[in-house]
Amino acid sequence: MLNCTQARRRWIVNILCASTAFLCTWASALPAQEKTDYFAGLRQRLVADGFSPEAISALYSRPEVFVEADGVSRFFLHSEAKLNYDQFSTSESIEKAQRYLEENITILGETEKAYGVDKRVITAILLVESRLGTRPGSRSALNILSTLAALTDPAFQESFWRIIPEERRITRERFNERVQKRAEWGYQELKALLRYAQRDGIDPATIASSYAGAVGYAQFMPTNILAYARDGDQDGRVDLSVHADAIASIANYLKCHGWQPGIGREKQEKVIYAYNPSSYYVNAILKVADLLKG
Repeated sequence: MLNCTQARRRWIVNILCASTAFLCTWASALPAQEKTDYFAGLRQRLVADGFSPEAISALYSRPEVFVEADGVSRFFLHSEAKLNYDQFSTSESIEKAQRYLEENITILGETEKAYGVDKRVITAILLVESRLGTRPGSRSALNILSTLAALTDPAFQESFWRIIPEERRITRERFNERVQKRAEWGYQELKALLRYAQRDGIDPATIASSYAGAVGYAQFMPTNILAYARDGDQDGRVDLSVHADAIASIANYLKCHGWQPGIGREKQEKVIYAYNPSSYYVNAILKVADLLKG
């Protein structure tokens, strides 16, 4: 006979399965105990690292907090070389970016003056990262990063591997190599997300992200939010789904990594590479910025 807590948990799992076929596959792939305890080790680790036991227990008991197998499996397949960066330099994309620059010229101009960062480069980054704020990501940063962090557990790794869809499956050797690097990275980013949410009075379960856990229009990872994000609209908190905050945060990040007024092309490339270590990305940003000058 199930007690009330067990019955409630099973009801939650059933609702999730009915609404999302992928989650049904995930749930059925795990033993009954793991269906509700796949974040148990993660919770213990967070508490050991100083987070409130009550707050962590309450957060991970919420029905909207669950394993994000779909998003994380996409993250393991991510390849910069396969991305179509040419789409951002089409006439249509440049027109949108030019219009964005003109509509936000006041905040962009003020930011350029304050940080010394070219407003066209800031606009180009917003275009590539989130289509100027129109596609900041629709997944839960908490779920993405919690799932990655939980993969430090070998048993969880095995369960996760079994439910990755065939069309998104890489070799087991490659998976094992990537998971070791990204699981610990995910844990550090999860801690930063929780600290950011606590600092700025935000419910961590409501923070949207990409499938990699990048947040907002600027697509900052949580560690970068804590280190570099700025309150551009001066409302007392950082919200990267606000254009002023995203613009100021991008500018501050680039300035802190060496951007100065009048720097040469080679130095520009190095600074932008720090934002995203991809030569494809760097070339796309500078190409868009050049086209905006025209």
